[in-house]
Parts: sequence; C-alpha cells; structure tokens
Amino acid sequence: MVEPATPFVPNWHIDVICEHLQAVTDGQVRNLIINIPPRHMKSLLVSVLWPTWEWTFAPARRWLFASYALSLAIRDSLKCRRLIESPWYQGQWGDGFRLTSDQNQKARFENDRTGYRLAVGVGGAATGEGGDRLVCDDPVKAQDADSDAMREGANDWWDQTMSTRGNDPQTVAKVVVMQRLHEQDLTGHLLAKMAEGGEPYEHLCLPARYEPRVTGCGLGQAHDPRTAPDALLWPDRFPEPAVRGLEVALGERSAAGQLQQRPAPAGGGVFKQAWWANGRNRYDAAAERPLTQIIGYWLTLDTAFKDHEDNDYTACGVLELWPDYRLALREVWAARLQFPDLLRDITTTAARYYGTGLLRGVVIEDKGAGTSAGQSLRQGAEPWLAGLLTMFQPQGSKVYRARQASLWTARDCVLLPHPSDAAPWLYDFERQLYTFPAAAHDDMVDMFSQGILFLENLLAAGFHARGGTVAAA
Repeated sequence: MVEPATPFVPNWHIDVICEHLQAVTDGQVRNLIINIPPRHMKSLLVSVLWPTWEWTFAPARRWLFASYALSLAIRDSLKCRRLIESPWYQGQWGDGFRLTSDQNQKARFENDRTGYRLAVGVGGAATGEGGDRLVCDDPVKAQDADSDAMREGANDWWDQTMSTRGNDPQTVAKVVVMQRLHEQDLTGHLLAKMAEGGEPYEHLCLPARYEPRVTGCGLGQAHDPRTAPDALLWPDRFPEPAVRGLEVALGERSAAGQLQQRPAPAGGGVFKQAWWANGRNRYDAAAERPLTQIIGYWLTLDTAFKDHEDNDYTACGVLELWPDYRLALREVWAARLQFPDLLRDITTTAARYYGTGLLRGVVIEDKGAGTSAGQSLRQGAEPWLAGLLTMFQPQGSKVYRARQASLWTARDCVLLPHPSDAAPWLYDFERQLYTFPAAAHDDMVDMFSQGILFLENLLAAGFHARGGTVAAA
C-alpha cells in the first residue's frame, strides 16, 4: 500500500518500535529517542504509519515533522497523504475525517477535524505553527556530522524552535529518530541535557550487531532478544553479507555510528585502544622516575579563555622524554578558564616542572587564545617562563594533525600511565582520545597531538636509533 513493490519482512525490532510509539500515544512516554541503522523502517514507521494510525481515532491531532532536508520530510508527507487517500484506508476509516481541498499540499495537508501534518527542513521556520507531536527524523546528514556548525545549528534549532512548538506543554510528545554520528549530535545533546536534569527521554537504541552495552531497549515487554555478541538486528532483510558490505563501504568510523549507534569505533577512531591494551606502552604513574632517566619535560597547551559552559576547554599536558626517545604523558588537566586564570594555571604547572631543572619548553599553539596567552606571558611572566615559551603552528586540520601524531603512537613511541589513583585524569583523556574526532570536545586530543608533532624529530631520532624496535620501559 505504501511501498507495494517491497515485500514486508517482519522482525522483532519493528514490534519494539511500535510498542514505544504506542507508549507515546498512550501518554506513558512523553519524549522518545530512537537510534537505529538506515533502511530499517524507521521513517516508514515513525513518519508515515504512526500519524496515519493516530488519525483513525484522533483526527484533530496536529503533527510537525522535520528532517535535515525538506525534500525528505516532504517524501514522507506524500506517503502519508497517499496512504490516507488509498481505497483501503478510506474503506476502513474514511468516515472519521476528510482531507480538506483548500489545504492539501505536499508539505502541508489538513483534515476537516482541524488536524494537520506539516513538513519542514531542520533550520526552517516553524514560527506560528504548533503541534501535538513534534518529530525529527535525521536532523543532520551523515556527511555533515563532523561540522560543528551543522551539528550546533541542528541542536540550537531543536532547542529554540522545534521543541517550543508544542500546542500544550503538558501533553506534547517529542520524538527524535536518527543514527548516531557524533557525541554532540542531537541524541547526544538531548541525553547530556537529561543527565543535567533536563527534559527526560526514553532511549531506544538498536545496533545492527548486538552489543551487551546497549541500554534503552526495555520499555514494558519490549526488549532486545539477542544474547550472542554480533547477532544481527534484522537477519532476514540484512544478513551477514549485506551488513558486512555496509561496514566495508562505510568504513570503521561511519559504521560505528550509522550501524552500531556509537559515535566512534569500539576500538578507537584515529587513536586505537589496542596500542595501549594489556599493559602495552604503559608506565606506573605512582612510581617516581629518577631524574637521571628523564631527558626533559615539555608542556603542551591547547588554549581557550572563555569560561561559558558551551565553550571549549583549555587543555594542558606534560610530556616526559625518556633516554630511549619515547614520550610518557605525565599529566593532563582541562578547564574552562577566564584569561587571568589561564595565565595563572599555566605558570603554576610550569613552575612545578621547572623546579626539577628539566623543563625544556612550554609549547602553545600560535592561534586565537594561544597567541594572546603567549604574548601576555612573554610580557608579564618571570624571565624563566618567558624564555621557555615556544609558539607552534601545526599544519592542517585537527583531524589531520591527530592522524600525523597517531603514526608515532602506533609505533610504540608514546606511553600512557596504567589506570590508577595516581592518574585521575586518565579516564577522561582516554575517553576523548578514543572517541576523536566524534568526541564532544577535542581540546585534550589537540594538545596531545601538538606535543607529539612538536617533538616529532626527537621521536624519529629515537625510533631510527632503535632500528624500528622499542626498548623496554
């Protein structure tokens, strides 16, 4: 009826989605997020069948639908209208309402019971329009996932425009259906707000391959029946060869988001967890290394000097060079700082390592806040610190620089501490490191990459001196 040339292939995940939508209809759930791979009937169920079904008993209900492209929102609007006008639908529910002739367009159609369905593009104007159901289906195109402007634009549009369009704030329901593309995509944005006490959302997450870590699939009797790792979501429609083909075509990172609903591959994106797994390339942060076994310390900084909660952090790391020309990341801190506090914290950190007699440099990116920080430190810092400042200009984008730095981490030239109380910063650092470039923030990774690239010549000398082998720690 909707796609007559495509045979219906039943599966448990369709029932799960329908149970969640039923819960929204019944008022059991007010807000819902669905994360699911492409081509798994998400748009057909949420944007076509659900509204046409609700109109069979609630024709006065008003619907606002959005997608990153208005053409996609209109596509589903046309499917809705054609279904409603079909002989089958009219034969079953035609006496409940009629589509009006004076407002029956592709993007908007109404019925004679005051209900309507309106399609808009994300970022489009919805001023003056209200809805009882606010639905966003794919707020950002996959190719735009790494664009801060596109993601933030979609999130701001949802916060400031779409989510304010509810006719009745006590009963309006909001549904977001999408694939995960970034830690700060609309799903991540809404879940972060919820964690801070914001509006609650039921979260239904359905990866293409089963992962025990998945949560949000347990409303009522709706649950994920899979138990074996990597079990497929819809094997009758997407068997192993089809899923594997998608994984190869998408690549590791995109497959992690679009298929597995993770913003980054399980084993890391640019930087791989395997490079530091099972104690490899780790050191004991609780054990003090004799100064005679340290060539020097370098501070590396990615700076920002605004303390608003949405701004980036200033990140500072301390790299410790060993006689075998490997780097140990000795310390990391990240904070949102006003400019005077930024200068204070740089000075305090540098002073601790200057006291060892081995501080060789303070490396600051010569851009934006870093340029201002460097100029101020040169003018106002004590001579010992001003003399250690080095303004560095890495080439290329942050992703390009990280990929260049990752060559050295892959060659076992960079060490991280073993997880322990002696390195309380490690969890946050590694979470960002392995999620990059899909992480919510990239300040620590940029700081890390900058320090490695600044010391690249030393790393190369050590690597070649060892004949391509790595000495024991």
